[in-house]
Amino acid sequence: MVVLVTGANGQLGQSLRFISGNFAEITFYFLSSADLDITNSSAVNETFKTIKPNYCINAAAYTAVDKAESEAEKAYAVNMIGVGNLADACKESNTIMIHISTDFVFDGNKRTPYTEKDSTNPQGIYAQTKLEGERELQKTHDRYFILRTSWVYSQFGNNFMKTMLRLSQERTELNVVNDQIGTPTNAVDLAKAILQIIRSGSQEFGIYNFSNEGVASWYDFAQKIFEINHIQINLKPIPTLEFPTPAKRPSYSVLDKSKIKSVFDIDILDWETSLRQNNTI
Repeated sequence: MVVLVTGANGQLGQSLRFISGNFAEITFYFLSSADLDITNSSAVNETFKTIKPNYCINAAAYTAVDKAESEAEKAYAVNMIGVGNLADACKESNTIMIHISTDFVFDGNKRTPYTEKDSTNPQGIYAQTKLEGERELQKTHDRYFILRTSWVYSQFGNNFMKTMLRLSQERTELNVVNDQIGTPTNAVDLAKAILQIIRSGSQEFGIYNFSNEGVASWYDFAQKIFEINHIQINLKPIPTLEFPTPAKRPSYSVLDKSKIKSVFDIDILDWETSLRQNNTI
């Protein structure tokens, strides 16, 4: 079994590498953006001809949500054109593609967990490019798993948990938004779920939601990070209106995981439990 991982230096790519030793039956190729520019179709095609992967996990993405508002061309290049290039190569080589998408494809106006069948309505450039990437894959290739996830953090890369821990060393007080509701996702748990899908050999292709279990605000998440790490700080909840950003965030983006749990028999940890197990930089 040969698995190609794009975006190998990102949170998910590093998390996949971290647990890859537990999957001896798989030969992994971890390629960073420096190793493979997915926006370059000829480079993608050559890579597939050389590696001949059974699966391609696309963990490459333009994820600077706010910056995307002023760098739309870059965001589209990676999140849509790059995905299309990978989809073309996967189709040509009969490779199954596992593509990581986002809760941002929804507008956040629901107040019950989003299912895979709910209507999408992206609210910013990043969100739109991620949805367009999904569509590029769907129109090109029929052997795919699209995993929509949310609030990803880990001991790798840049993320909310690491930002909170860093800021706690620099400040005595922090304001954190408490009216955006979702679920933190440990990238290692996401990586495990992806490899469980591969190991299953399932042909139940389509869109799946994955995050950890439970519900939280960003304030709740920050509070738990500090509690677990025994950090004393004056943490204040604030509304989104007091923390304006170039890109609009969904006010509610809890994901319903019933489908992925049922199809792949995946046990998903509660976000607090997972955070306790993986809270260090």
